[in-house]
Amino acid sequence: MSTATRKSPLTDWTLVVPVVALVALVFSWGRDLPSGVVALVALCLGGAVLAAVHHAEVVAHRVGEPFGSLVLAVAVTVIEVALIVTLMADGGPKTASLARDTVFAAVMITCNGIVGLSLLVGALRNRVAVFNAEGSGAALATVATLAVLSLVLPTFTTSKPGPEFSTAQLTFAAVASLSLYGVFIAVQTVRHRDYFLPVDTGAGRGRPAGAASPSEAASASAAASALASASASASAAASAGGAASSPAPEDEDHAEPPSARDALISLGLLLVALVAVVGDAKAVSPTIEAGVASAGLPNAVVGVIIALLVLAPETLAAVRAARRDRVQTSLNLAYGSAIASIGLTIPAIALASIWLSGPLLLGLGPIHMVLLALTIMVSALTIVPGRATLLQAGVHLVLLAAYLFLAVSP
Repeated sequence: MSTATRKSPLTDWTLVVPVVALVALVFSWGRDLPSGVVALVALCLGGAVLAAVHHAEVVAHRVGEPFGSLVLAVAVTVIEVALIVTLMADGGPKTASLARDTVFAAVMITCNGIVGLSLLVGALRNRVAVFNAEGSGAALATVATLAVLSLVLPTFTTSKPGPEFSTAQLTFAAVASLSLYGVFIAVQTVRHRDYFLPVDTGAGRGRPAGAASPSEAASASAAASALASASASASAAASAGGAASSPAPEDEDHAEPPSARDALISLGLLLVALVAVVGDAKAVSPTIEAGVASAGLPNAVVGVIIALLVLAPETLAAVRAARRDRVQTSLNLAYGSAIASIGLTIPAIALASIWLSGPLLLGLGPIHMVLLALTIMVSALTIVPGRATLLQAGVHLVLLAAYLFLAVSP
């Protein structure tokens, strides 16, 4: 009896690149780098992004949705939070608004950039991008609540001057953010997991994957006898030992899941790659800061650039999922990253504020509040029907472009 050989999802470059990027991080950390070394670190950063996407997909294939997208979102956010706290501890008063700028950049990039690109790819592929309105709507409501509580209310509170929370208010915001994030994870992974699974893009668009349409159910009994007859014939042919044709290759959506060993190796390499992504981004950030300052751009642009680099793995993973008709997985990544960014950053900053000196500016300015309100309203109109076209994708991408332009020219 011949045994089929299964190709390991771990390829040579995905094993080597994260380690090389981590070595580059070790040798570049805390040093003034010449331009040639900065270019090399940036190259390692790009390779680590691609490796992180690959290993995240291996883990996702093993554990299934929505756990796969949750792994990547939480891993990136935890390391992003560590980066924010590190920069705030080292940067002094000029980093007072770093947490706000980074979190708001993450919200705009995920809710407009990742969502817009995913809908664009899905609509180009099938004319209409289909997703689960129940799960995506719940995620969007969580993002909106967290964003308003953490980024809008500080502008209007009166306990402290400026867009700051008092100690009691910051404690409440931290507890509320962490609690709401925990409830969302419980709903997404346990109680209503089916709301976050990809939907069928066939004739019965909008149904959860695997659900039968009424016409399919009506013809099921008629097809059963034919299937039974065909199955019996196939079984007889197989036992006869005649020449059998090779089975058709399966596509990636139906490929055999990776082994537990491969998945564990990919999980470890995913963490290594993400550490390298964030660390290399920090290593090149002084060069970015110098370039931003020499160009006369606002300091907030640095936070936007770093957020774009840190969210690159999730962006690529979301686009690749949309190419496979899994737009719901893309939305899980987008909204899950936004929820994790706020739900984990605010508690971490609240805890770090015990030893961090200086003000902690969390409240948004008028321009950013308008963009946030418009993003929430447009996102609600996009999510409610459970399907979207190129128009919705274009609207989200224009909102992202407006945010990026106004960050450069406020």
